Formats: sequence, structure tokens, C-alpha cells
Amino acid sequence: MSNRLRHLLLHSLLLILILITSANAQTKLKITVESSIDGSDQPSYIILPVDYSTTGKPRPILVALHTWSSNVEQKNDAWEAECFRRGWIYLFPHFRGPNNHPNACGSKLAQQDILDALAFAKKMYRVDASRVYLAGVSGGGHMTMLMASRHPQYWTAASAWVGISDLVSWHDKHAGTKYGAMMRASTGGVPGANSDVDQQYRQRSPVHFLQHSLRVPLDIAAGIHDGHTGSVPISHSLNAFNVIAKAAKSVPVSAAEMKLLSTPQGRLLEPMASDLEKDHALERKIYLRRYAGQSRVTIFEGGHEGIASAAFDWLARFHTNDDGTNTDSNE
Repeated sequence: MSNRLRHLLLHSLLLILILITSANAQTKLKITVESSIDGSDQPSYIILPVDYSTTGKPRPILVALHTWSSNVEQKNDAWEAECFRRGWIYLFPHFRGPNNHPNACGSKLAQQDILDALAFAKKMYRVDASRVYLAGVSGGGHMTMLMASRHPQYWTAASAWVGISDLVSWHDKHAGTKYGAMMRASTGGVPGANSDVDQQYRQRSPVHFLQHSLRVPLDIAAGIHDGHTGSVPISHSLNAFNVIAKAAKSVPVSAAEMKLLSTPQGRLLEPMASDLEKDHALERKIYLRRYAGQSRVTIFEGGHEGIASAAFDWLARFHTNDDGTNTDSNE
């Protein structure tokens, strides 16, 4: 067989493979986006729906955020699969990778990397500007809360699972673990070392900014066993919600309720009606569910985990109106 014929056959087989792949799976692309702050090239993955077309209808987009110690190469199968099922665009930015250096861990550079990746996606693809969603688990939950509070104008709705809301309190728990070392590497030292270090902890902690997130319907969720079998106590989710509740002039989770639920077998003595809700997307026992403005917090039977089906069920309810407000389509 001649080299020319061999080349033609190989090219034909490759073309057939591409056509088969395009017909049965999403198109996953690794892109680089120039940082608008320091000019560096920052990677992201973008996955387009099977039937995406440059002339077709605009699609909702999910900006999914990797966990505390991971990076853009993290596998996120359940979230990708749910985007596939719904026909959404999936964007997975690097935002400076693991939280073990100053440019990561909620830094201004990391925040801007997420916004730069979103701007790139909006420019290059047919994104439905009325349905721009944000979600993450653990360190991704931390960054979801931070982005919703520091940059609320970009998001239609957000979902944060088992996220860290206060780096100082998390360092208190993990001073002797790898997470404590990673925080010190990111902020310059231990809390209380000096005013500059303390400012770094504050600027990277969502709990200090969530009063600015009221525009964004924010779903905060944590498994009741986290902090015991996992690394992030449920107090991070409950304290984050209480900041929103105060800003929205709603009833916060009380200190007594928080104490009761902070033991693995702890249960509310006098649950509210919302605490008894059934959530068929979550499919877990709910021990606490409270609402403030358009946001909510849920403590469920589980550990350090995020449940994609429940997150998407929440996000899909909301759309952004022409005046910039976000509305629950179920109401």
C-alpha cells in the first residue's frame, strides 16, 4: 500500500471517528484565556452540548469550580453528565490551581481568571445571558460563595456545597494538617501573625462579603457528618447563610440549633416546616432547610460531598430578567 493511500485511509478513518464522536458525545475543548490582570495564559475546559450550533439557540452555561487541592484536570463526571443531559455549556476554569500559593485560594487573580474565562465563553459561543450559573464543591464551594458575593452581577444563581466560608476558623481546625499548611502558603502565615496576613485571610473568606450576594439566589448545602468524617464543619455553611439572613432581614439559624446539628447524631428539637421538606432531586434526609431572600441553606444526611442533581435542580429554576434581577421560574 502506498504512503498516499495509507494517508487517505487514515484521514478517512479519523473523519469517521470525529463524526461518530460528534453524534454521540459532547465536544470537550481545552482552551487558554489571557489573564486581564497579569497577562498569563490560564487554562480552562469547555464542553459543548451534542447539538450545539453556532447558529442555534443560545445555551445556559454552568461555570463549575474545582476543589481545594485540585486543578483544571480534575474529573467532574456527574456535573458534566448533568450538563450533557440538559444541553448546557460547561466551563471549568483553572483559577490558579491548588490553594497552596498566594495567586490561588480566592486571590484577586483567581477571581479574575473565572470572570475572564466566562467572558471568553460568552464571546466565542452562543451563551444564554439570562442563564449563567455557578457551582462548586469544597474548595469550589468556597470559591462559589466568594464569587457570588464579590461579583454578584455576573450570576443568575449559584450552588455551594460543603464550602469553607471563614479561613481563620478553618485554619484553627487544620493548623496541623496539610490544609493549614496550604492556607499559610497562600496568605503568608498564621492568623494573627501581622495585619497584612490577617487582611489576606479576610479578603479570601466569603463570610465577610456574603451580605453583598443578595442579588444571587445562592444554594448552600452540607452533609451533617462533614467536619467529623470530612474536613469542613457544617458551621461554615450555617454561618455563611446567617450573613445572608441578616442582610435580607430574615431569621438566622440560632446558636442553639447550630450546636445541636454540629454532632453527627444531633437533631433539631423543634424543627420548622421548611426543615421537614422532601427534596426529590436531593434524595437525602433533610435535617435543616432555611430560606433568606432568594437563598437557602440545607443540612442533609451525608458527608463531604456535592450532589449534582440537586444543584442543577436549584440552578435551573432561575433566570435573569432584562432589568438584571433574578427570578425563580417556579413561583
